[in-house]
Amino acid sequence: MNVIQQENARAGSNDWQLTRMRLDGSGYRSPVIEGYCSRQSVKAGEVLDVFVSTKPAANFKMEIFRTGFYQGRGARKLAELGPFEGKEQPTPGIGEKRLRECQWEKSTSIKIPADWVSGVYLGRLTTIPEVRSSGFSPSPERPEGRTTSDLPYWQSYIVFIITDDRKADILLQCSDNTWQAYNKWPDDYSLYTDPKGNQGSTSEVSFDRPYAKYAQIYENPQSVGSGEWLCFEFPLAYWLEEQGYDVSYCSNEDMISPERGLKSKAFISVGHDEYWDIRQYQSVEKMRDAGVNLLFLSGNSVCWVTPFSPNASGVPNRRIFRGGPYGGDYKYAVGREKEHGPYPHRGPDEGYLMGVRNIDPVNGGGDWTCVKPEHWLFDGTGMKKGDSIPGMIGWEYHGDPPKDLPGLEVLAAGTAFQGGRNPQQWQSVIFEGPKGNFIFNASTIWWAQGLSKPPGHMPVWSHYSRPHGTDKRVQRITANLLKRALG
Repeated sequence: MNVIQQENARAGSNDWQLTRMRLDGSGYRSPVIEGYCSRQSVKAGEVLDVFVSTKPAANFKMEIFRTGFYQGRGARKLAELGPFEGKEQPTPGIGEKRLRECQWEKSTSIKIPADWVSGVYLGRLTTIPEVRSSGFSPSPERPEGRTTSDLPYWQSYIVFIITDDRKADILLQCSDNTWQAYNKWPDDYSLYTDPKGNQGSTSEVSFDRPYAKYAQIYENPQSVGSGEWLCFEFPLAYWLEEQGYDVSYCSNEDMISPERGLKSKAFISVGHDEYWDIRQYQSVEKMRDAGVNLLFLSGNSVCWVTPFSPNASGVPNRRIFRGGPYGGDYKYAVGREKEHGPYPHRGPDEGYLMGVRNIDPVNGGGDWTCVKPEHWLFDGTGMKKGDSIPGMIGWEYHGDPPKDLPGLEVLAAGTAFQGGRNPQQWQSVIFEGPKGNFIFNASTIWWAQGLSKPPGHMPVWSHYSRPHGTDKRVQRITANLLKRALG
């Protein structure tokens, strides 16, 4: 058994999701209890600091869960910490480039145990109601008065990634730069809410703040604190672990050098993977050239150059901003520069890394339609030319593949519609790497939605289109890709 199979043989938890949430008037944050971590990812033996605020002051506990398959339960409880004495911590002022960066007092530290397996971890923060003898009126049902379970408690998540250095068949890169780019904590402060425009380079965001409720394409307060993990990425991880694949996890930050990726056979970009530091791009190029297979099970990927910088305390890689588009001299990048620039950076044409490009409009919805059924990708699916997986394209996608990529094949293609209008052509492609490896691009944020629907997953809708849930053809296509990549 590999490490992931051994981990998933352990008993999962029936209780790991959020049950009671309270958002403030902005609808984004949960000041009654909220927190953040000192790092995006850590390794066994390293220390993670956790910062929590409670308003009003209240004791709280923190339960740590690793998300995975676990006989269908979706997570396993590894620790319960506390009780801790919580207090209200200050909402930071507005800094240069609209930065909102917390400098809270540390609530606790966690030294990561050696047996905590690589994965995405959720810390469930729960206030502990104070029980007083006064103020409780006996009733015929409870003559002794109210019990602790009757009292209100409130919850939110923190999220962090445990990575490792071992050789693993699959490396799954979480898209946490994008989680942070869209994070509106504390009150509508993301890279997209600058009064000067939502595509410019004049705003900066910090990882030193809680994740607000996810603010796009669905309304679900149970996402508060978890970034975009539960909606766009967890169904892939759940399915991979259910199938017993040997998978390790990393953050975008972990990919600013290629060493971790070079220890894998297949690298997966998942979900909404829009924001990349240029060093990530260079790392993945080196992995491709070394023979690692690249699977872009994602959409709107490698769209913006996003340089990391230190926070106010000098901790590296804790701030990002939109530095400029990828695309080189491609017309979409040139157009973005004219419309929203100037930008301090311009990345290379992402089409040469992932086979297709970000196009305009880049968002919409449609069916994922087979155009080359004889390709090995479709083995066992029963798909014929023109057969479609309904609603699988969206809410952002790729298109316009470079014409000079070696062995480029368009496997699926069709029309997406933005809001039921504004048609645009998308393509899903595969092409050859230099050492017998391959690069595949599914061309949709929603690919993981077809793989599984785990507990805690939040289904999506957008742009007058949506995926229809688990689909055996998506599962088989993904299995075919991994069979070829790992064989």
